Amino acid sequence: MGRVTERRRVIRVRNGAAGVRPDTLVAEEPLEIRLNGKPLAITMRTPGDDFALAVGFLVSEGVIGAASDVRAVTYCEGAAEDGSNTYNVVNVQLAPGVPVPDITLERNVYTTSSCGLCGKASLDAVRTATRFPNRRSAAEDTLRIPARLLGELPDRLRAAQKVFDSTGGLHAAGLFSPEGDLLDVREDVGRHNAVDKIVGRALQAGRLPLEGSVLLVSGRASFELAQKAVMAGVPVLAAVSAPSSLAVDLAVESELTLVGFLRGPNMNIYAGEDRITL
Repeated sequence: MGRVTERRRVIRVRNGAAGVRPDTLVAEEPLEIRLNGKPLAITMRTPGDDFALAVGFLVSEGVIGAASDVRAVTYCEGAAEDGSNTYNVVNVQLAPGVPVPDITLERNVYTTSSCGLCGKASLDAVRTATRFPNRRSAAEDTLRIPARLLGELPDRLRAAQKVFDSTGGLHAAGLFSPEGDLLDVREDVGRHNAVDKIVGRALQAGRLPLEGSVLLVSGRASFELAQKAVMAGVPVLAAVSAPSSLAVDLAVESELTLVGFLRGPNMNIYAGEDRITL
C-alpha cells in the first residue's frame, strides 16, 4: 500500500543561509479505476481510501447510487511489470443487473470543467443522471444553517487535517451536520479525489443521499465539485475560495446552495440562499 507522505532531501534557504535537511511531502501516485475489469479512468491521488475513491467516482459518473450496486472492489494483482501488486489499480465489479455504461464511447459528458462541451449540455447531463435531486418543498427540505455557524466550519476542517500539518500540500473535504458537527474528513492531493472519498465512504456506509449535510472544500468550487455534490444529494456546498461560472449555473439549475469565499463571518452566497439564515 502506498504511503500518504514521503521524505525528500531539500536545500532550505532562510535569510540567505542554506542548509540541507529532509522534508515531508505529500505522496502522489496514479490510480487506475477499472469497471468490471475494463479500464475506465486514471486519476492522480494520495494513496489511501482507494476503494472509497473508486466507488465515489462512480457515484459522480451516475453508474451507482447504493452499496448494493457493487459486488466487489479489489486491487488488481500483477499490475507491475514484474507481476507484483502496485496497489495503483482498482477494479469495481458491479452487482448482477446493474447496467454497465458503454465505456468505449466518450463518457466524459459531465465529469470535468475542461471536458469541452457547452455549459447547457453539461448541466443537462447532471440533471438527468443524478438519482438524488434536491427536494425543495417546505415539507421535504427543512435544512437551515446559520451563517455564523457556517463561518466556523473552515477552522473546524483545518483542525482535522492531520497530514496537512506535516506537508502543507493537501486539499481537504469535510462533511458536516447542520449543527456543525464534523461527520467525515478526507485529504488528498486532488480536491476532487477528497470529495470522491467522502462520497464513497458514505455509499459504503449506506448513507446516500447525503441529505441534511454540508460539504466544505478547502479550495475553489469548480463545476466538477458542484457536480459531485449534486450527484451525491448534498444540499449545501461551501468553499473557502471562488466558484466558477458553470458551478454557479449548475447550483441554480439543480437547487444546490453554493457558498464561496467562506472566511469567518464573510461569504458570498451564489445560489440557494434560503437555506442560510442571517
